[in-house]
Amino acid sequence: MSVVIYGIPNCDTMKKARAWLEENGVAYTFHDYKKQGIDRARLESWVEELGWETVLNRAGLSFKKLPEEARASVDREKAVALMLAHPSMIKRPMLDLGDRRLAGFKHETYAAAFRISG
Repeated sequence: MSVVIYGIPNCDTMKKARAWLEENGVAYTFHDYKKQGIDRARLESWVEELGWETVLNRAGLSFKKLPEEARASVDREKAVALMLAHPSMIKRPMLDLGDRRLAGFKHETYAAAFRISG
């Protein structure tokens, strides 16, 4: 299984997810949004699979800094445009397992995805 984890390096949740992968012997490639960005086709596929409401990180500072009217009127198209322009608005981490994606990090979710007990 080829695993890719998408995010930004200084995010605390990213650090926890990467540490979990390393502690559990899961090889992965790290895709840094700040350096590499994100392409529309990949982002669109995530939105199609998980829903824009899951992929858009509305709890982050980047989203909260938007004017109230911009935050209130977000729909699928606006969410994709925002995430393309500001990749830090994408939920972190995004974990690509090849056959499916996981948004965010929870020990239990990762353990189940990799069939690791404990």
